[in-house]
Amino acid sequence: MENKTGFYSVAASTITSILIVVLFYIFAIQKVAPSTQYSYTDVYAGMVYAFILSMIVSASIWPGVIEKRLKK
Repeated sequence: MENKTGFYSVAASTITSILIVVLFYIFAIQKVAPSTQYSYTDVYAGMVYAFILSMIVSASIWPGVIEKRLKK
């Protein structure tokens, strides 16, 4: 069960982070289009930042959730 927990945790964290980055991109690109205050480089840098930050947060949340689900 330990091997499955680690694999599922990494997969869940990665999927969660990708979904957050996609949402960030959708909202950020709407902000870039009408104004010249932000550039596309700002959006891409924000996407990287959001991915790294969400991986850190989700990597601490998902293992406990998955472990509880696998014990049932």
